[in-house]
Amino acid sequence: MHTIRIILLSSFLLLSACSTYNPGNPDNICDIFFGETDWYEAARDAQDEWGTPIFVTMAIMHQESRFIDDAQPPRPWFLGFIPLPRDSSAYGYAQAQDPAWEDYSAQTGNSGADRDDFEDAIDFIGWYTNGSQKRLKISKWDAYGQYLAYHEGRGGYERKTYKAKPWLNKVAKKVKRRALRYNQQLKTCKADLDDEVDGWF
Repeated sequence: MHTIRIILLSSFLLLSACSTYNPGNPDNICDIFFGETDWYEAARDAQDEWGTPIFVTMAIMHQESRFIDDAQPPRPWFLGFIPLPRDSSAYGYAQAQDPAWEDYSAQTGNSGADRDDFEDAIDFIGWYTNGSQKRLKISKWDAYGQYLAYHEGRGGYERKTYKAKPWLNKVAKKVKRRALRYNQQLKTCKADLDDEVDGWF
């Protein structure tokens, strides 16, 4: 019996370690981070590394995946029951496509990065927005412009492809509003989150 209890306990701990965090209230950044302080620490680290505010990277991630770790574009079906290839290689929290993710892994040396790992995904968004600021001169605080460049790619942004997509401009405005809201919320809980992550001493 003792051996069985050890096996069951080990299995439970393993499943707990592998479980995925799904924010219960993705509209409130404080609730998100208090539900999983490791996420706050990772988002703060990405901000320290790349300079893009937490509320911008998180607003972009919310729009891209709603914080679903294995999010993918919908798969088209032929005749309603034959699955066809997806239209995009976008995957994970950041909905990063294969070429961009490969560039990120190579340039940062983070060869073991996974798109369904929050820490890697938020770092990717920080890296990408930092690159957009350098190449396109979009402020890292400009959630609207950064999202357009993120969605269209930097080349697409330079060609102004977003001007032919009124729906995308509406989405970018939504990202901007969410970033502003996240910013206001984070001001009310940042000190407590820092205490949670760093400890009192």
